[in-house]
Amino acid sequence: MQPSINVKTAIESRRAARSFRPDLIPPEILKEILRLGVRSPSGYNLQPWRFIILQDQTSKEKLKACAFDQRQVVEAPIVLICCGDRRAAQPENIEAVIELGKAVGGVNDTLADYIRGAIPQLFESHPSFESLEAWTNRHTMLAVAHLMIAAKSFGVDSCPMEGFVSAKVKEAFNIPEEVDVCCLLPLGYAQEPFKKYGGRFNLDRVYYSESYGESLRF
Repeated sequence: MQPSINVKTAIESRRAARSFRPDLIPPEILKEILRLGVRSPSGYNLQPWRFIILQDQTSKEKLKACAFDQRQVVEAPIVLICCGDRRAAQPENIEAVIELGKAVGGVNDTLADYIRGAIPQLFESHPSFESLEAWTNRHTMLAVAHLMIAAKSFGVDSCPMEGFVSAKVKEAFNIPEEVDVCCLLPLGYAQEPFKKYGGRFNLDRVYYSESYGESLRF
């Protein structure tokens, strides 16, 4: 199972698809996209992302009612409800991550003891984030970006969406209180033409050298 598009082309050609053809994504390609998506990094490998995969049309119609009736939700053959689970910081998940690391040779007893001590301190002091939701959203969206690039490498289009009512989505799909909906991600084959490329700011507008606002020179 090899991508048909290299990473550079996938990044440069990706667009948010506003409409989708009814063509189904082959199961083996969908599975590989999902597998690559969760190769995304996360702090202490806690992997707080959770995804609900919608394929049934009735489920997608239910989601559409929570998403301001946007058509891509029902047109795309696959829609992911992308969530961040705040319970990732709990001891049960910490131990699961340790066991996962031990099974593949990435964690020894010394590192396991360090992880058990360091993670609670991180979430108690939270020096780089204001809330646990901000932390889980941060990592979930890293995974969403991986999913979109992986999808495009196989010729599958996507559309990250923040146009939805979170409380309605949570109620409609039995999402626990501790889990936050970060975005919706339809996946499929775009109904062309794409929305035209909107451009990006020059590098010197968004990258600085050594200190904020300092001109970047190569």
